Amino acid sequence: MSATRRQVLARASALGAGIAFTGALSELFAGTAAAQDLGHTGYGPLVPDPHGLLDLPKGFRYTVLSREGDQLRSGEGRVPSNHDGMAAFAGRGGRTHLVRNHENRVNAPIPVPTVSGLTYDPAGKGGCTALTVDAHQRVLSERVAIAGTAVNCAGGRTPWDTWLTCEETEEKAGTNGYTKDHGFIFEVHPTDPHRTGAVPLTAMGRFQHEAVAIDPRSGIVYETEDAFEKPFGLFYRFLPAKPLGGVGSLRAGGRLQAMRVPGVADLSPVQEPGTRFDGVEWVDVPDPLAASTPTRLQDYGTGGITHAQKLEGCYWGGSCVYFVSSFARSADGSAADHYGQIWRYDPARRRLTLVVVFGPDTDVQLPGESPDNICLAPGGGLMVCEDGNGAQHVFGVTRKGEVYPMARGRQVLPGGTAQEPEWGEFAGVTFSADGETMYVNCYTPGTTFAVTGPWRG
Repeated sequence: MSATRRQVLARASALGAGIAFTGALSELFAGTAAAQDLGHTGYGPLVPDPHGLLDLPKGFRYTVLSREGDQLRSGEGRVPSNHDGMAAFAGRGGRTHLVRNHENRVNAPIPVPTVSGLTYDPAGKGGCTALTVDAHQRVLSERVAIAGTAVNCAGGRTPWDTWLTCEETEEKAGTNGYTKDHGFIFEVHPTDPHRTGAVPLTAMGRFQHEAVAIDPRSGIVYETEDAFEKPFGLFYRFLPAKPLGGVGSLRAGGRLQAMRVPGVADLSPVQEPGTRFDGVEWVDVPDPLAASTPTRLQDYGTGGITHAQKLEGCYWGGSCVYFVSSFARSADGSAADHYGQIWRYDPARRRLTLVVVFGPDTDVQLPGESPDNICLAPGGGLMVCEDGNGAQHVFGVTRKGEVYPMARGRQVLPGGTAQEPEWGEFAGVTFSADGETMYVNCYTPGTTFAVTGPWRG
């Protein structure tokens, strides 16, 4: 193990957010188009929204595409609750196709409507909806893409332009009224959901899935596990039997493995950016279906396995996969405390590197300083959805590590009354193919926004 360090500190003082990012941020953008340096101010201060929904920098505007409780354009029912992970796919004529997760448990206020041929378990309240918008952000269609799943949190897109939606649960048939086991990944086609149906990709494991990213060269799928209790989740890879085989190919099965960093049982104590571990090992998961024992608790032989609390966002950049540990708390059982890490795994070198550490730059340690969904953005570098208490933001991070506010959301109750200090978490940040529109969800009340403005200015 070797360690190097480059440190940058940045304040979002106008927001009182108290967030610092420590590490070599330029590493995150290697091999990508996210090269523009906006300076320490980003796009400028946020301007309060007179409608109390979304505060943005001057020159930016938002369009509400969809709100929880409205009628779906398809007539299948109402827009479901708990908007979470999302992806944008390019369509013809400037159109964009969005696939949006609904992290619904059995007590969700508005379930995803069940649709014949698209429903896995009629007792499941989660799933995905699909929207198509034109170049002017007008909604052309909105429909159910998969139903009868549970706690659809995040996921990831495939190289063949479908969405992998992840169930963040491991409840089995017979619990909470479920008629089938849950904790799977499902493939969802953005424009023809009946083509993919509601088929669990069982070989990819049954656990509390969060996000996935696919190596576009080898087809290997990387998966994060957001387990709530100690021992915490694992970082997995799936070796498909038909790599890069297109729509439906992941049903052919493959091998699920878990990451072992020799000598490291818990990633949380590693807090020096640039710390790297060579010789990372991958160990076969004994029982991917977790028939009797959760995958993170199974016997991985001599050396055990490497755990981490709150493994969440995951994406592919350049020649490496990046994943987020949203936070770690010793009070929960972690070996150390931190406010978020971004790790990079280089498959060619079998090397794991801690790239970024998030943390407070004041003595006030707010739980809302935890990173969740992340994505690369043209002109803004990295976009980070905050997940915690208090005011909720989308932050941008430049190549040099400066942090700037991009959006601040508000909790708005029916009737339009802004209720403070209640705030809705952001999730599912993603960009249109041309980089001109940022799409993002407010988790509750479920709202999908399209944000346009001088992204490259």
